Amino acid sequence: MKILKMSIAAILLLTLSFTNAQEKEKMNHNHGDMKMDHSSMKMGKMNPATEAVLADYFVLKDALVGDDTKKAAEASTKLVASFKAFNIASYNKDEQKELADIIEDASEHAEHITKSPIDHQREHFKTLSKDIIDMIAITGTKNTLYQQFCPMYEKGSNWLSTSNEVRNPYYGSKMLKCGKVQKEINH
Repeated sequence: MKILKMSIAAILLLTLSFTNAQEKEKMNHNHGDMKMDHSSMKMGKMNPATEAVLADYFVLKDALVGDDTKKAAEASTKLVASFKAFNIASYNKDEQKELADIIEDASEHAEHITKSPIDHQREHFKTLSKDIIDMIAITGTKNTLYQQFCPMYEKGSNWLSTSNEVRNPYYGSKMLKCGKVQKEINH
């Protein structure tokens, strides 16, 4: 009887050890998933700061498409605030440096847009768009975006859109459909 009790105890101990090993493996596997989720968050999938910047950028772009200087200035004011609120802490050291440089430059161009006539707003929008495209390359986005290109504005200029339909912010109503989709951004 004593041997039977020891055998049952040994089986219980082995079962518990095996169960603990399985749980640890699950936790390690889940922790690996959590790391992957965290990195996808870093890549913009869940980054509300990136999405706030993009939302303000698209309001600005649409204002320029509509030849609306005042609305473009208001959108730029919001964009400056979104850049200031952008927290780069979750990115690695190199990405942080690059994002800080991009945000500083983009903020400066957005500030100029807040107090400029529409032609000057469009000049700053060109560099601002390049900055936003560079930012998205680091942060990613949860949305599908379309990088569009106008070959005529200042020897060629890019911008981002949520639609693959071209609406040119550089010429507005003068040449609304001038341009093409260069690529789809989906990350």
